[in-house]
Amino acid sequence: MKKTLLSILTVFSVASAIGQATCASAVTVAVGSTTTASAYTNETGTAPTNLCGMNNGAGAKGKWYKFTATQSINMTVSTVLPQNNNVDTRLIVYSGDCSNLVCVGANDDFNGGYTSQVTFAATTGTTYIIAFDNRYSSAGFDFSVTEAAPPAPDRLSFTTQAVPGITGGYNNCVVDMNGDFLDDIVSAISTTQLAISYQQPGGTFTTTTYTVANTSVLPSWSIAAGDYDNNGFNDLIYGSGSGVVFLKANSTGTGYTVDRKTQSYLVQRTNFVDINNDGKLDAFACDDNAPNRYYINDGTNMNHIQGGIGDFPSGGNYASNWFDFDNDGDIDMYLAKCGQGGSGVGGNIDQLHRNNGNGTFTNIADAAGMANPEQTWSGACGDFNNDGWMDVIVGVNSGSNGYTNVKRNNGDSTFTSVTAGSGYDTNTWLGREYVAEDFDNDGYLDVLGSGNNIMFGDGNFHFVPNANTYPVSTVDRPIGDLNNDGFLDIQNGTNVLFNNGNSNHWLNVNLRGIQSNRNGIGARVEIYGAWGKQIRDVQSGTGFQNMSKITAHFGIGQETVINQVIIRWPSGIVDTITNPTSNQSLLVVEGSTLGLDAFSNQNFSLYPVPTQKTLMITAENINFKNAQIFDMNGKMVRSLTLQSSNIDVESLAKGTYLLLLTDDRNQKHSGKFIKE
Repeated sequence: MKKTLLSILTVFSVASAIGQATCASAVTVAVGSTTTASAYTNETGTAPTNLCGMNNGAGAKGKWYKFTATQSINMTVSTVLPQNNNVDTRLIVYSGDCSNLVCVGANDDFNGGYTSQVTFAATTGTTYIIAFDNRYSSAGFDFSVTEAAPPAPDRLSFTTQAVPGITGGYNNCVVDMNGDFLDDIVSAISTTQLAISYQQPGGTFTTTTYTVANTSVLPSWSIAAGDYDNNGFNDLIYGSGSGVVFLKANSTGTGYTVDRKTQSYLVQRTNFVDINNDGKLDAFACDDNAPNRYYINDGTNMNHIQGGIGDFPSGGNYASNWFDFDNDGDIDMYLAKCGQGGSGVGGNIDQLHRNNGNGTFTNIADAAGMANPEQTWSGACGDFNNDGWMDVIVGVNSGSNGYTNVKRNNGDSTFTSVTAGSGYDTNTWLGREYVAEDFDNDGYLDVLGSGNNIMFGDGNFHFVPNANTYPVSTVDRPIGDLNNDGFLDIQNGTNVLFNNGNSNHWLNVNLRGIQSNRNGIGARVEIYGAWGKQIRDVQSGTGFQNMSKITAHFGIGQETVINQVIIRWPSGIVDTITNPTSNQSLLVVEGSTLGLDAFSNQNFSLYPVPTQKTLMITAENINFKNAQIFDMNGKMVRSLTLQSSNIDVESLAKGTYLLLLTDDRNQKHSGKFIKE
């Protein structure tokens, strides 16, 4: 399938013509015009037989047109027009004459849709012949012949490089797997083998292959990563055509146990997310044929529940994106839907689930203006205009119900479409993966989406594609910093597209939760500087099927001074870092910036503080059963079962520590103390 750039089309005039029967009687069309081609049922035209490399055989009927180039310039012939409603066309452009047709370009199914488009370098005075056939559809359609816009310079370039050790199988997961805050590459080789290419300092990789118990399924539809037992090593969930399986890392990250769930269903997007905000990651799975499912973590097991967060009877649930859209401090969910029930019935109507703060969710899409009817496989969620509110770009995989829709968050639990003039109104590319990241580090979110390209944002809901497409898959393309240089790279099969970067500056923020889940998934990270404010919500599982890095990444353009970083943890704790250095990866441990009294709780206290040998706990109506002690790097230095209200800390080095207590109701309580 030939991929070409979608040119900016300027329609100067509209004509109507009946395509002639043969090449010799081709109708002349004007450059800068749009022509209406009637249905094939009205004609007996001869189909082209020279298909210029396209397969599946010739059609029964054809349409023939021609034009003469008035200057040497790139030309575009296209049926990628909104009024065509994605009609299935097949297009061939020739030069020469009818006795000797020379192939110039051909296209079927442009960028994943059914329409067709060819862009080519025309020569002044040359006559070009345009042919269509009815191999796939006999419906009428419009087509345009236009001069392509002058090529724009590349916004950003990538260098494709094979990474030794990345094997076959499913290569769509980039995430730190060993707790060193360097992004690694995960490959699900088979049902009994998992390979992890661990990033080394300097951007090289060392691959280890693990033999696991038979998972019985592979991540054929999605994969997500998160540390659901809070042991410092990320675990995995595979989403397949017949259910999910968990791969749980051991306490040293050197092996994985398999927990294959018995429920059989067609899984789409999977995520790790703390649904009930108890400090333990749960897992969510979109069900394509029934209400959604999730697995609640009780500290030992992942317990299956169906219903309550996306209950349309016949499913159609494709991608779940967890973020705080209303800025109330808890995590909400946008659900991209595609089919199973049909247009107007509900199977393709997107949902927006507001977190009620008590473990339940309410779909408010209608009132919020987010009941989008597009055939959506995923959406890109982020603050595209840096106003402190998360917006959504509703991506589409089919144009049958409309094209990509840009939704601005109004800050009052409603969204408004700002697609007109955004660049997505003229971009009708189709695809299943839409992810928001700042690839050029200019301080504004971009979108890796359809068309093998990135739409670069300007902070005001205007997006432009890179001048040249990138050699990246339309499906498997997880994102991470794979050489630790502060610019985001894209993995593509056994290759990595390394971002060549520019002179812009950046900041990566890594989190280590104590009272919240260890990954800090669900946390809001804010940075402040001359640009104003930028925000990121920490997520596991974005886009449709890939797992990209968990690190919160920010570009800050040519600025170098960061005034403040604020982390709002799911637990409610707020950490503030003042004047951090730019161009670094910052590690923030939950509560590490707070004073000794910041964890004050009227039901318990710690004394003496500072202490030398023994830390004593006094509590009212709380029975503590376990204690964990963490240093200021987030490393657990001691874990014990409490036999009394005293903890022996004499062996600890001098310093400040965080104490995490668990009571007999599995509730978490935090304190801070100094060891002298």
